[in-house]
Amino acid sequence: MAVPKRRMSRANTHARRSQWKADNVALQTVKIDGKEVQIPRRLVKAAQLGLIDVEQF
Repeated sequence: MAVPKRRMSRANTHARRSQWKADNVALQTVKIDGKEVQIPRRLVKAAQLGLIDVEQF
């Protein structure tokens, strides 16, 4: 991992961090109980097993 050679000022740190943006969660279309529902991929298995309520999505 790269290590800075000098201490970075608070203004530069905040300016760098402010450019970071999180991506929206990719939704996957899944058929559950005869209805097509779009849910995040990490929740597909739980939804198919009936562990979570898909009505909230």
